[in-house]
Amino acid sequence: MTATDLRPPRVEHPPAGRPRRKRRPWIGVLGLVVVAFLAYSLPPYLALDPAQSRVPAPAGFGAHYWFLVGHVVFGSIAMLCAVVQIWPWVRRRFPVLHRYAGRAYVFGGVLPSGVMALTIGAASPFGPATRASDVLLAVIWLGTTWAGYRAARERRFGDHRRWMVRSFALTMSIILNRLISPLAIIFLEPQIPTTFGGSEVAFMQSVASIAAWVSWTVALIGAQLWLDRKPRRVKA
Repeated sequence: MTATDLRPPRVEHPPAGRPRRKRRPWIGVLGLVVVAFLAYSLPPYLALDPAQSRVPAPAGFGAHYWFLVGHVVFGSIAMLCAVVQIWPWVRRRFPVLHRYAGRAYVFGGVLPSGVMALTIGAASPFGPATRASDVLLAVIWLGTTWAGYRAARERRFGDHRRWMVRSFALTMSIILNRLISPLAIIFLEPQIPTTFGGSEVAFMQSVASIAAWVSWTVALIGAQLWLDRKPRRVKA
């Protein structure tokens, strides 16, 4: 045995410099989900044909379809900008793009879409419970977004981040809404002859109100729980 055999094994250390940043594959998944959702949702409204609308126009509101088109188009802009906004790589490497995407999110997305949501929500053909949910969602969506924008203007970036997380959750809650609706149909359809007295109208209004209320409240609660989570302890 030589002297070199008694030396401790050599430990390879990573090169000095910036620490390796964690990869976030969920950004890609979220982007694909948003693109798939918009590919399904947008065509009936880009065609500008009221006959293709997935939401029936309430009686006496002839402009309903055009308000709905505006709400969907501006809401789609908000969703796409939101994906860019929460992408850490974009915030870190392209701060100017982050700022411009943020302004597009607020003024070209949430604000016009939210105002139109107030109008069509108050006249929803799916009953009073859905109307109440749609109007309240629009008010909170507009409020959280504006609070986040003001915080950024006042350079309160911690508050800005928290408000925008809530706004982001409400923006994406429409996807959850579309997932809850078929589940509600599956569970409630066998009850049409009993609970709903054979009324298809009462059945569909119940499905719509369940999806409307559950989607955005669950999304908002989830966002708040994420914001209130305790930071991980760093092991020594």
